[in-house]
Amino acid sequence: MSGASMSRGADGRVFLQHGPIDLIVEMFGSAEEVALAHAQAGRYFNGVLDGLVQELALLRRPIGAAYPMFRGSVAQAMARAVWPHREDYITPMAAVAGAVADAVLAAGVRGRRLEKGYVNNGGDVAFFLAPGATLDAGVVADLDQGGLSGRVHLDHAMAVRGIATSGWRGRSQSRGIADAVTVLAPTAAQADAAATMIANRVDIDYPGIERAPAASLDPDSDLGDLAVTVAVGPLPQGACRAALLSGVNHARSLLARGIIQGAMLALGDQVATAGAVAGEVLETVLETALRRDHGEGA
Repeated sequence: MSGASMSRGADGRVFLQHGPIDLIVEMFGSAEEVALAHAQAGRYFNGVLDGLVQELALLRRPIGAAYPMFRGSVAQAMARAVWPHREDYITPMAAVAGAVADAVLAAGVRGRRLEKGYVNNGGDVAFFLAPGATLDAGVVADLDQGGLSGRVHLDHAMAVRGIATSGWRGRSQSRGIADAVTVLAPTAAQADAAATMIANRVDIDYPGIERAPAASLDPDSDLGDLAVTVAVGPLPQGACRAALLSGVNHARSLLARGIIQGAMLALGDQVATAGAVAGEVLETVLETALRRDHGEGA
C-alpha cells in the first residue's frame, strides 16, 4: 500500500497524511536538528498504516483473558494501553490514535538534540520534553463546538507525555454521554484508551438520550452491535451530576492505579476533575469562560 504524504506549513509545522490518519508534527530546537527530526518522523510514518491494516482484524477484536500478541510495534503499544481495561469491553482500536502519535514522535526524536516536540493525531497528542523544557497544550471541553477551552502547562518533571479527548460528540463512537473527557497520562496511547473508557462511564438512563447499535452507524465499528450514543436531550442538573460522578469515580480508580495522571470531564455546563493536574486545567477552563463572558476573547 502507498499514498502517505508529507507537507510543510509556513509556520514550521509538518503535516503527515495517509488514509484516515492526519498528523501535525512540530519540533523545537536548532534548524538542522528540527529538519532531521521531521524527516525521521516522515520516513517512519510511511509504513504505519500498512502495518496496522495487516493486523486490523485482530485489532478490532475485544480483549479477553489472554494477552493479545501482535507483530507490529504500534499494534503492540495499542495492546499494552488497553490491557488494564480488559474487565470492560474494549478493543485495541481504543488506543490507535494515541499509539500512532507516540510512535511517530519517538521516531522523530530518536537520536536528535531537541528542546521539545509533539505529534497531534486529531486531538490525541504525544509530547517530548527535554530537561527544563515546558509546553502549553490546549484543552477542549466541548467536541461539538470545538475551539480551545483552556490550557495545561506541562514540564519535563511531570509524568504526562500524552493527552487525549473522547466523548459522544467526537469522531469516535461512545457508549456514554460525556461532551468531552480529556485525560493526561504517561503516553498518548494510555490517555486515548482511558479517555474512551471514562467517557463510557459518564452515563445515566434518562429520557431524551438516544442510542443505536454501533454497526448500524459504521459497519466497520469495533463495537459491533453495542449501543452507542447518538443524541442527548436536555438533562437536569441532578442527572448531569450523577453521570459525571460515575465517570469521576472510574477516573479516580485509574489514577490510583497509576494508569492516568488526571482527567477532566465535561457534560453540559458542568465540569469535574480527577487528579491535581486536571484541577489546574479546570482553573484555566474557568478563566477562559469568564473572559468570554466578559467579551475579552479566548
